[in-house]
Amino acid sequence: MATMTTETAVHTGRTALGPFPAAAPRVPDAPHVTAATIDVDAAHVQGPLTRVWESFGYDEFNWTYMPTGKRLLKTFAEFSGGGYFVRPHYMYCSGSGFGIPHWSSGDVYHEDADGNPYYDFTLLDQAYDAIVRNGHHLLVELGFTPRDLLPPEAAELTVVPSPTAYTNYEAGAWGYPPSDYAKWAGLISATVQHCVERYGADEVKTWLWELWNEPDIDYWRGTLDQYNELYTATVEAIRAVLPEAKVGGPAVTSGGLNFLKGFLDYTSRRNEPLDFISYHTKGCHFPTRDYKPFAEPADEELSPSSTKMLYDLREFNRLIGSYDAYAGLPVIVDECDAAVPAHFGRYDNRNYSFQNTEYYPVFQAKLMKKILDLNATETAQVAYATSWSFYFEAERYFEGTRSFLTAGGVEKPLLNAYRMLSLLGPNRLRTTSDAAWQVAELENTDGSSMPEEVDALASRADDGSIAVLVWRHIDDQYQTSDTPTPVKLLLRNLPAGDYRLRHLRIDADHSNSFSVWQGLGSPQDPTADELAAIHARQGLEEIDAESNLTVDGTLTLELTLPLPSASLLVLEPGS
Repeated sequence: MATMTTETAVHTGRTALGPFPAAAPRVPDAPHVTAATIDVDAAHVQGPLTRVWESFGYDEFNWTYMPTGKRLLKTFAEFSGGGYFVRPHYMYCSGSGFGIPHWSSGDVYHEDADGNPYYDFTLLDQAYDAIVRNGHHLLVELGFTPRDLLPPEAAELTVVPSPTAYTNYEAGAWGYPPSDYAKWAGLISATVQHCVERYGADEVKTWLWELWNEPDIDYWRGTLDQYNELYTATVEAIRAVLPEAKVGGPAVTSGGLNFLKGFLDYTSRRNEPLDFISYHTKGCHFPTRDYKPFAEPADEELSPSSTKMLYDLREFNRLIGSYDAYAGLPVIVDECDAAVPAHFGRYDNRNYSFQNTEYYPVFQAKLMKKILDLNATETAQVAYATSWSFYFEAERYFEGTRSFLTAGGVEKPLLNAYRMLSLLGPNRLRTTSDAAWQVAELENTDGSSMPEEVDALASRADDGSIAVLVWRHIDDQYQTSDTPTPVKLLLRNLPAGDYRLRHLRIDADHSNSFSVWQGLGSPQDPTADELAAIHARQGLEEIDAESNLTVDGTLTLELTLPLPSASLLVLEPGS
């Protein structure tokens, strides 16, 4: 068992990657794409289509088992037909089990009057039951320090008392390293054993066990050495119960490249078990709350940068790829989001408004495709890119938080990006666009966000179905266009025969509950009829009626794309 290092907490120093600003400024004179041609070779399979999007996470552990949380987990299972990896925060934090934005508690660890540990898995069971019974799997974030394991130096953290920060524990004392690594290891072993008994070893073997969250910032109030030592103790405890368990970390922020290097130096030198490597990226950080009248615009119109996110991924993956032993390990970007923090919305800063609109699902679809393109150029491969999104209890309609649902159980347009992605087949087809931004442009980036593009991701299913996801997008959320872009979609080398064509669309007028809500006057207390009308339009919608086609090898389709928008065209062979 590792012994605890008692050094003063000194982090390794954070590194900003690339020449990117905190948020991307307006580029009002950016050129539009006036026409585009997409070429899909239906006979050229590039390989399996890695479903990097099949993961999400959130801070509010206790909302997992709320009625709305369970329904959302079921929704993902129903449209995807398979399991996502789900990663909640705060599973080991002590507390009442009452979730609020950016805080929750599993309240597992306790000690009796003599200091002997005992465990209460009541809340953990409710959360994990909701996840597993809906066909999903756990990305177990092992954190944070229970109150009974705080070290003496945690008392040094001072805080002004407030209604939500009852003590310095809620304010961040949970970020200190555990006072006793043996007791921590006992908690880990007991958790793994309990999960194996409850869900079965075959299920738990699929889980990913990750130590902590963002230890390069104040989620961890210890040193790199202390984190490394805790990793050793944690992995030993997990593998003692379940030798096949998949373990990893360290889930650093995009500024944590030095911390990651220190961790990988440690694990490689000692040959520590490591089954995956994790880190995070965010597309921007807007200035914090405006404290302005809600009708007023932002002081400065800012946007996320997908280019910045991809640059982060490339730099981290190149570091990982430089270790021969780790180049083939799965990379988990288990917070991969356009903006931070998740619980801020348009009432905090108007720039978060994009999280309500069609801009965001198209951004997300574009990002996933570019991650796949990046995988094709780098040794280290992203296996999952986690959206740090779930839902928020008690928010107003279309608050603008980073979430899949808003008030009233209304699904936001963002969820439809995942519906579209779920309809892609298992094999990726060779696809080119003459109006696409290429990941090779990262080599000479000047920090600008991604310009307007038209690009596509295409797939083939085992039954011969072809699905092509096409979009028009620009990172500048304030850029508009009155003119739709004409797109020619050329599908070559199709087996001759009869096909059925479906055309699904996300834009301002389709698959967009937000637009429907606005059209009703943006009611914050919608009537039953108004709410029913919003719900009726929240899912994926067709822009054209289904049609039947006879194809002799080549098919040319023409469509027009407003800014922003995404179309999914599905070509199914006849019986």
